[in-house]
Amino acid sequence: MERVLLAVGLLVALPAAADEGMWTYDAFPTETVAKTHGFTPTQAWLDKVRLGSVRLAGGCSASFVSPDGLVMTNHHCVRSCIEDLSSPKDDLLAKGFLAKTAAQERRCPKVEANQLVKMTDVTARMNAATQGLTGAAFNTALKKEMAAVESACATSTDVRCDVVTLYNGGKYHLYEYRRFQDVRLVFAPEFSMAAFGGDPDNFNFPRFGYDVSFLRVWKDDAPAKSPDYLRWAKQGAKEGDLVFVSGHPGGTERKATVAELEFQRDVNLPYTLLHLSELRGRLREYASVNPERYRTTRNRLRAVENGLKALRGRHQALADPALLAQKRQDEAALRAKVDANPQAKAATAGAWEETAKALETYRRMLPEYRMKEAGDAYPSELFSIARHLVRLADEQPKANAERLREYTEAQLPTLRQNLLRGAPITLELDELLLSFGLTRLRETLGADDPFVVAVLGREAPEALARSLVRGTKLGDAKTRQALLDGGKVAVEASKDPMLLFARKVDAEARAARKRYEDTVEAVLKRNGERIAKAHLAVYGTAGYPDATFTLRLNPGVVKGWDENGRAVSPLTTFGGAYARHTDKDPFKLPATWVKAQGKVPPQTPLDLATTNDIIGGNSGSPMVDRDGNVVGLVFDGNLHSLGGRYAYVPETHRAVAVHGDGILAALEHVYGARRVLDELRAARDHDENPY
Repeated sequence: MERVLLAVGLLVALPAAADEGMWTYDAFPTETVAKTHGFTPTQAWLDKVRLGSVRLAGGCSASFVSPDGLVMTNHHCVRSCIEDLSSPKDDLLAKGFLAKTAAQERRCPKVEANQLVKMTDVTARMNAATQGLTGAAFNTALKKEMAAVESACATSTDVRCDVVTLYNGGKYHLYEYRRFQDVRLVFAPEFSMAAFGGDPDNFNFPRFGYDVSFLRVWKDDAPAKSPDYLRWAKQGAKEGDLVFVSGHPGGTERKATVAELEFQRDVNLPYTLLHLSELRGRLREYASVNPERYRTTRNRLRAVENGLKALRGRHQALADPALLAQKRQDEAALRAKVDANPQAKAATAGAWEETAKALETYRRMLPEYRMKEAGDAYPSELFSIARHLVRLADEQPKANAERLREYTEAQLPTLRQNLLRGAPITLELDELLLSFGLTRLRETLGADDPFVVAVLGREAPEALARSLVRGTKLGDAKTRQALLDGGKVAVEASKDPMLLFARKVDAEARAARKRYEDTVEAVLKRNGERIAKAHLAVYGTAGYPDATFTLRLNPGVVKGWDENGRAVSPLTTFGGAYARHTDKDPFKLPATWVKAQGKVPPQTPLDLATTNDIIGGNSGSPMVDRDGNVVGLVFDGNLHSLGGRYAYVPETHRAVAVHGDGILAALEHVYGARRVLDELRAARDHDENPY
């Protein structure tokens, strides 16, 4: 991880990078791209790539790759679906999956796909609703207006509408999506191949992973039509080629104040890293007992390990004095320009100071908030179901604008799908997780804390977790359906122990949430908006907004980098994968790949690295060439990219993708996935000149 620090240390001396930026589609810098790369994307090109891009509501990206609803994404983006469809006798995570007919495609219980069809600027409406307000009143008015706009937009369950915040509140846009809730698994490789190299190779390069899966969206029990799909490139990407990534980066803090970055470095990240480290230890110990525990734990353990590595990279980036020095310099320059502009100065008076004060308040509040409301004390799937049932029963009778954001009408279709899913819940694992959370609750707040005393009473965390998990009936979808249909009366009448527990802790959790929203969130949002508007006033809108899990487009080139005097090639090959095979985890190729050795020319590209500016959430993003055709599938970044949360360093920041040629070669020669392969090739050959 030392390499992250070295990369960030270059920041002070670097000019603005041509490939930097996660750009919204309505403000893509076509002139800059034309000047830098000699290619000018037309509006038709932008529209086609936008409509070919897909968001998976759980936090990943994807793309349509045929006219019949075929969707490409990463294996790790649908791993929970594959796990849900597995059983002790049919371990699809271990052996992979291939639907040879449409009838064999299996529905993912918790996956929702969204296609962005319309973007509308609603900044004026949000500003009018919050004009003259501060603190809790500002926050409440903003959320009410967002709920009203979203509710008016979401005319059916096939439409999803989100008011998104851009430029830290400088602008607000309404994003309207076409929603697909019937999403079915078509193809997935073995877990061991999708995650080949395991944690040692994670965020590293060279890489040899085949992190690929295919889904299909269905409508009215038939494959949905997707005329705006991305065709496969006939020529694969090579070093120096211009490529674009279209996806949904989850979040960046490149426009954050210095106080916010220091809070992340000193408070939030250390707390989270400790929490995840302890959880990883518990999961490893639990999974080591027998194969069935390993089967039901490996997905969660992989996610925890990935999170740990990513957050360590962020923390080390913020710990590098060079980054904060550059951020202080940038903030000082902004404030100097604001002070020179009387109108901007008046509009931001006290904004930076109020932000710092709110963060100091949050420093003291964070453990209580994280435990009581954010869920650290009860990381149990069954508890999550119980909390949603309790809160939905309380929130739904309220006017839409008065509800908690996650229970507004616009959010209910996704919530209902998740509550009524037929996916299995591993009770033994859920018990372990709840026991871990309750133990952390007592350790964090103290055994004498009134809330801890009320929650645990005279019970040990392990015993309470056991009684709740083993006593609840919420693992049964029919029970959940009955409670949903019965509403508040049914929920309050229920004697289910997990529901009773969720009701027991809810008042304190809501109180902690209100304290956070009124004294921290409201101040940060309001002052973030004030600073953002001042930034826009003095610098204009030439820059890109921080990532917010909204669709973005970014240019880059296939390019390696220099690692301490060693040139890193941007391409890896099938031959390299076989050379890396040790027959021992995590460098053990699955039997399908061992058997296929020699069928694919060893020089065939498998993975590639590019200069594209990406972050978490871009997983599953299509990588396209200047014709808008697929040449790769983003699945990771290198170690240097972890500091990309706060800054982009062109010399070393790299996106990592599965090469388009490698995807096809493995489908054909390793997996014999003729149905998927033929569909991709037919879609590719359907129209020679789509733009």
